[in-house]
Amino acid sequence: MTARPPALLDDLDTALLALAPIRRRILNALGDPASAAGLAERLDMPRQKIGYHLRALEAAGLVQPAGERRKRGFTERLFVAARDYVLDPALMQAPPDPDAIEAQDRHAADHLISTASTIVRDVARMRQDAAAEGSRLLTLTVEADVSFATPADFDAFTEEVSAAVTALARRYAAPAGRRYRLTAAAYPAVRKPSSARN
Repeated sequence: MTARPPALLDDLDTALLALAPIRRRILNALGDPASAAGLAERLDMPRQKIGYHLRALEAAGLVQPAGERRKRGFTERLFVAARDYVLDPALMQAPPDPDAIEAQDRHAADHLISTASTIVRDVARMRQDAAAEGSRLLTLTVEADVSFATPADFDAFTEEVSAAVTALARRYAAPAGRRYRLTAAAYPAVRKPSSARN
């Protein structure tokens, strides 16, 4: 089966293209390789209309060629959609103010959102590039739930985490090595909905 590459929607026109209802139906139907004729039959739409939208989706990089096959004396081109799509958070944000970012402290929610947005964009782009090269993107995710009885406990935890990360960063600082970005973040856990009672 043809590998389904991920796609980063980092351009407003491309994002709008992917969100159009007809094109969303086409993308959802292309979980497995299919031709324009096959999609037309599956979606009960004219083949010419499917072909028009497929060309637009291919030009935007939202679908990829997935080979060809002979059917009824004709050669059909097959397409496959991305495995998933990541919308660049920057498309929904105002341009950052460098001075404001510099002024933010480590407890500022705006700074956390900006940092998380950068992670989403950068990792999605690198994952897309790695998929195109047929290589693996090596990442690390560590998650844990902690709780604090008082604000002072939160401050103490912050200092300990900062000191630990700083010490590790100094230890692993090979001048000629591959650089990685380590981000430690904490925010209030979202309450999980209670299970329905019988």
